[in-house]
Amino acid sequence: MVTDPISDLLTRLKNGSQRRHDTISVPASKLKRAVLDILKKEGYVDGVESTTEDGHPVLTVQLRYVGEGQPMITGMQRISKPGRRVYVGSKEIAKVRNGIGVSILSTSKGIMTDADSRKNGLGGEVLCSVW
Repeated sequence: MVTDPISDLLTRLKNGSQRRHDTISVPASKLKRAVLDILKKEGYVDGVESTTEDGHPVLTVQLRYVGEGQPMITGMQRISKPGRRVYVGSKEIAKVRNGIGVSILSTSKGIMTDADSRKNGLGGEVLCSVW
């Protein structure tokens, strides 16, 4: 049993990209799907597909590389953890690497990026940062 599914997702993405895998598989959930859809929209992964393995729902993620096999995702950080939740207001959302990276927030209107949260005037729980 995984106690922190977002950390598990980020670890699988990091390990898969370091080993230069084309795809990785993660157990499916709505939250993971929303985070992966944002990463796809921002250009960090190539695709996300729902499948089943051994009767269990699984998300298959196609990793993206640039240049000579360099992973598109160079760094990730889990901000809000089960033991310490981090909430910010819309005016307190920090930029990741001066706007190069993206923060993913859980707001009252759903999962969205830091730029979308600022634009909509919404604060929430900062799940993670990716650059």
